[in-house]
Amino acid sequence: MFLSISSKNQSKKITTIGFYNVENLFDTKDNPNTLDDAFTQKGKKQWSHKRYRIKIKKLGSVISQMGLNRSKFPPAIVGLVEVENANVVEDLVNSSNLRKFPYGFAHYDSPDERGIDVALLYNKHFFEYLNSKTHPVYLKNEEGKRDYTRDILEVTGNLHGELIHVLVNHWSSRRAGQKETEPKRIIAAETVKSIVANIRDKNFDAKIIIMGDFNDDPTSKSVKLIEKAGFINPMISLWDKESSGTLTYSGKWNLFDQILFSENFKEKKEGKLYLKHAEVFNKEWLKNFKGKLKGSPFRTYIGKWYQGGFSDHFPVYAFLKKKD
Repeated sequence: MFLSISSKNQSKKITTIGFYNVENLFDTKDNPNTLDDAFTQKGKKQWSHKRYRIKIKKLGSVISQMGLNRSKFPPAIVGLVEVENANVVEDLVNSSNLRKFPYGFAHYDSPDERGIDVALLYNKHFFEYLNSKTHPVYLKNEEGKRDYTRDILEVTGNLHGELIHVLVNHWSSRRAGQKETEPKRIIAAETVKSIVANIRDKNFDAKIIIMGDFNDDPTSKSVKLIEKAGFINPMISLWDKESSGTLTYSGKWNLFDQILFSENFKEKKEGKLYLKHAEVFNKEWLKNFKGKLKGSPFRTYIGKWYQGGFSDHFPVYAFLKKKD
């Protein structure tokens, strides 16, 4: 299908904002300070250099195609979670499908016990990086000791000349039970609200994007806390727990991966970016094509068994447009 001349011109004006949980993007080296032993060549995953290079290439292919159904270019910014270190992020931006685009990135090592971090890729043609920092999420375990988790990454820059703040999140999992772990995600949401308040103290009209794997759905209490702080969640219209989402667990869908926008992204002011809508990037080639997992994300591993897929999450993205 070919775009008309007018639609081609429109596609140039649309900017894609993306987010992707890349499922355990570890290198093959053992870090003695983290629990990454499984993802080494002698570990239980038998994580080889060949498997690593395959995953890097596949993830780069996904990111390079996100949003191209409406925009002429791949995402201007992409939040990433489950990356081990700066080296794997650098390998990703230098992969065969992404090296043609001038992606830079922001990344910091976090105190997570497994050594997984969050990061932000940005296309230097569209996003002018200004500064970045991290914010810890303070959790406690059952013994009252510090429970280390991923920091929240804050990146500030000019997107098409307009100042924005991006917060990249990876909240605590539900592995020990949804209700049992909910308080941890509530604390993460309250931390986000505090960061937002500090940004707005300096600039009340600041444009803010909050993205992440929240390990909660759009209707969950933690995510609703963010909404109530003055944010739009375009993912709500995509949420159908029976038939769609970004990941499956025990045969049921969840939409943990979301991008929220401060309410001033609704305003269609001349020369300003405004929110169009959001989508899940769930192309058929990203899915299992047979068996009991048919239709769910084609992942790298199922348990200890190597599958050679992409990730156990689908990416998500949203479109912004600048008012003429």
